[in-house]
Amino acid sequence: MDITGYAASILIGISLGLIGGGGSILTVPVLVYLFAVDAVLATTYSLFIVGSASLVGSFSYFKKGLIDVKTAFIFGIPSIVAVFLTRTYLLTAIPEHVFEIGSFTVSKRILLMIFFAVLMVLAAYGMIKKGDEEKTTDQKSASEFWVVLQGFAVGMVTGLIGAGGGFLIIPALVNLLKLPIKTAIGTSLIIIAVNSLTGFTFSFEQTQIEWSFLLTVTLIAIVGIFIGTYVSTKIEGKKLRPAFGYFVLAMGIYIIVKETLFK
Repeated sequence: MDITGYAASILIGISLGLIGGGGSILTVPVLVYLFAVDAVLATTYSLFIVGSASLVGSFSYFKKGLIDVKTAFIFGIPSIVAVFLTRTYLLTAIPEHVFEIGSFTVSKRILLMIFFAVLMVLAAYGMIKKGDEEKTTDQKSASEFWVVLQGFAVGMVTGLIGAGGGFLIIPALVNLLKLPIKTAIGTSLIIIAVNSLTGFTFSFEQTQIEWSFLLTVTLIAIVGIFIGTYVSTKIEGKKLRPAFGYFVLAMGIYIIVKETLFK
């Protein structure tokens, strides 16, 4: 499974470079199912992998002036606060055995994976639904209050399941703030990088990190983000978004079925 896992790791970066999100949606399932990493530890690893790859990927967008720094601050600061609160208090407060339904025990691992899978299905719907980038362009952008609220929500998701939240950030930037899609992707990458790496610093001391493995997967993902960024100059990311959405949908359904019916 390791070879398959390393091959899948490159898709994490390709997705981030191509459409500015989705990479984190792949990371935890790759770590859990292909590398047999514990689900909670996988969320910590995911923060480092996605954060590092996104940081590297954001450089090319920054050089092209495709990062809205003000928006990154407005969105990013409440996200960092939410990441800290979630990793420090909420995640640690969830018991190993949450509840039981008959003979079926819902553990912390199952709860996190099911929550992750539900978000995957919702994210897939957003990717598959066409024309989202063009909607509401003639309307006024949302108030900064709603942007702050969205940033806090994304931070909670990042802290809880190790997902960078690009699948939530980009629709918010495009639909709430009316940023052009390329600027939204670049801004999303820097927000993901800050959120994820901040979340990792809040939790890595509490876990035993296998650095050689983590750095290997991270480097492969970084190679993928260069590939994705290059391909994005040749093909519009929004054209590939629906196809990727169907892939994410299939993975989300697979996780739900595996964690509930095949235990």
